[in-house]
Amino acid sequence: MTALRKRYATAGLLVLRVIVGVIMAAHGLQKLQRGPAEFGRTALDALGVPAPEFIGYVVTFAELGGGILLILGLLTRLAALVLTVDLIVAIVLVKVRVGLIAAEGAGAGAELDLALIAGFVALLLMGAGALSVDRLIGLERRASAGVR
Repeated sequence: MTALRKRYATAGLLVLRVIVGVIMAAHGLQKLQRGPAEFGRTALDALGVPAPEFIGYVVTFAELGGGILLILGLLTRLAALVLTVDLIVAIVLVKVRVGLIAAEGAGAGAELDLALIAGFVALLLMGAGALSVDRLIGLERRASAGVR
C-alpha cells in the first residue's frame, strides 16, 4: 500500500468511527436524558419486549457506551458488534413494519439503521485504524488492517 493510500485509509476509518460513534452516542444520550426505565416502559413494553425496563438500560448504555468507544477507537470491534446487534433488533422489532423509507408521519424507516450497520460491519472487518486507542495499546497490530 502506498503511503498516500495508507493515509487515506487511516483518515477514512477515523471519519467513519467518529461519525457513527457520535450518532450512536447521541441516541444513547437521548435515552439517558429521558430515562432508560421510561424508554423501556413506553417504547419497549409496547413492542412486547420482555423485561422492558432492564432492556431499556441495556440499550441506553450499549448505544451511549458503544458510541463513545467508537469515537475513541477503543474496543472498536466489540463495540461495533454490540451496536450491530442493537440495530438489527431495532429493525426486527420496529422498522420491519415501517419499511425502508417511511411514509410521511410514520416515523423513521430502516435506512439510517442499515447505513449505520454498514459502517459497523466495515469497522468489524477493518478494525479501528492507526488513529485509535486500540492501535495505541496494541489491540490492533497493523494500521488499516484489511485495506490494501
